[in-house]
Formats: sequence, C-alpha cells, structure tokens
Amino acid sequence: MAEPPETPDTPDSLIAYDEIVQDSLRGVVRRVLRDVEAGGGLPGAHHFFIAFRTRFPGVEMPKHLLERYPEEMTIVLQHRYWDLAVTDDWFEVGLTFNQVPAKLHVPFAAVSGFVDPAVNFALQFQVNEPAPEPAKPEPVAEAGSNVVSFDFKRKK
Repeated sequence: MAEPPETPDTPDSLIAYDEIVQDSLRGVVRRVLRDVEAGGGLPGAHHFFIAFRTRFPGVEMPKHLLERYPEEMTIVLQHRYWDLAVTDDWFEVGLTFNQVPAKLHVPFAAVSGFVDPAVNFALQFQVNEPAPEPAKPEPVAEAGSNVVSFDFKRKK
C-alpha cells in the first residue's frame, strides 16, 4: 500500500484565532459578573476566584497590594465585596485585605484565570501584555558643549 504524500506544516494563520477564542472566553467572565452585578449578589453557593496580572496596563490597586503581589493576584468574590461595576472592558470591586478595604479596577485583558468551585468550572487565559513603547534615546552631549558634530562623507 502506498504511503500518503507528506503534507507541509500548517501555514501561519492570517486570522488571530487564539485572540478571538481568548476574548470569547473572557466574555463568559464578563457575562457572569454582569449577571451578579444586575442580580445584586451571587446566587446560591456560587463564588469566584479571579486571577489577574497586577502590572497589566489599566490595573488600579493600592500600592501596598501591588508590593505584596508584584506579578499576579487572585481575589475571591463570595460574601464580603461591594460596589461591583462591570463594563465591556473592565470590572471594579471593593474587597477587604487583612481587614483593610480596597478598591480594584481590573481590565478583562489582565484576567489570567476564573474559577467557580461551587460547580467545578474553571477557565485559564493567556495574558498578552502590550509591548512597552521603545524608549526615546537621550541626546548625548559633552559637558559644557552645545555643539553637535556630524561626519559627512561625500561619495565621489
């Protein structure tokens, strides 16, 4: 029997399927939090563990928490939370940490995990942190000099 011809490696997609799937799955978290916001609280035994990257652009949290969780943090929404607000791009919530109240502002793009242990439901996300803008080079000048020299070479 003849072997099937070898197929070339899968070509790179020009469609960002991974990003589309991640965004869709984050939509589950968005929808659940909106339902909780609209319903005034968590239904039944549901409670959520939400992990997020603390240094992701747009994350706002008290400095003492950022120092304690410099990369990632997991919060629990269960009994003691307040002022849950949800938009298409982010959520805000008030929580206590060691009996100190704090308000968190978290873009959905920063969320790395979501778990509802009451029903054994969990999602993991890739967090694509935006590339930092390249630093603009500082002009270098000799001490006490305001003159910049150029070395032009003329092609003959």
